[in-house]
Amino acid sequence: MFHSLQMLRRLLPALFLLVSLVAPAGAQTKPAPVSYHTELNLFYHEGQSAEKADDYQRSQCTLDIYYPTNRPGYATVIWLHGGGLTGGKRSWPVGLQDKEIAIVSASYRLSPKVHHDAIFDDVAALTAWTLRHIEERGGDPKKVFLGGHSAGGYLAAMVGMEPRWLAAHGFSHRQLAGLIPVSAQVTTHFKVKQLRGDTGPEYRVVVDEYAPLHHASRDLPPICLIVGDRRIEYKNRVEENDLFAVSLRNLGHTAVEFHEMGGLDHGGVRRGSWLIIPGFIKRTLAPASTTP
Repeated sequence: MFHSLQMLRRLLPALFLLVSLVAPAGAQTKPAPVSYHTELNLFYHEGQSAEKADDYQRSQCTLDIYYPTNRPGYATVIWLHGGGLTGGKRSWPVGLQDKEIAIVSASYRLSPKVHHDAIFDDVAALTAWTLRHIEERGGDPKKVFLGGHSAGGYLAAMVGMEPRWLAAHGFSHRQLAGLIPVSAQVTTHFKVKQLRGDTGPEYRVVVDEYAPLHHASRDLPPICLIVGDRRIEYKNRVEENDLFAVSLRNLGHTAVEFHEMGGLDHGGVRRGSWLIIPGFIKRTLAPASTTP
């Protein structure tokens, strides 16, 4: 009996250690629920651009940001609304909420109140704002994606592909983690054609310096092209994006995705894209996260 008690006393510390390594460890390593914070109506032009801003620019060029507060190093999606460059309002891409990423939803100036170059400059300014300030909120500036739907997708592609727009704000388009144009016109936008004096039919294809297709290159961020069903999508939209994807690949771009979502029209693919975007972000960032 005495020897048994002595043996038990010797074993107790080891048993306590074993229990502490197994049972509490699971509870201690379980991550806390993700919490989010929202900031609204932030003016995104800075420096000389802000100093020269008129009342319309100050009222229109604002953004809302939604981001995790306890998941540092998160990715960010800048989301641009559609509306043919003449209308539309920003709103949350609700299907991207609660995905442990930040969302920047922004407005921009509209035609005919401003020249289309001013619209591109707005998108570049808000992208620069995000790259400059997301780290202050816990995000990683190397994980910023630029995307949008319809005219917003067109703007995302132009600013993310033509170097001059972000260069004017001190950044390179190659600093973006990826581009996500959803049902975007990748030839010259029909409104830009009109403003440049083209009186031809809307669906007559023009590819000039205002066409993302004109700026196709191997040296671009990863690109995820998402369109609806070619039977019911906006005319030409699927075929143009398909050509865009093929052109990028033939030029040597190795990170191009093309998704045609069956059964979805031009409006419906906006919501449909939210099923694809989180996976694209994960696939794009995975190589960097697994590099020793």
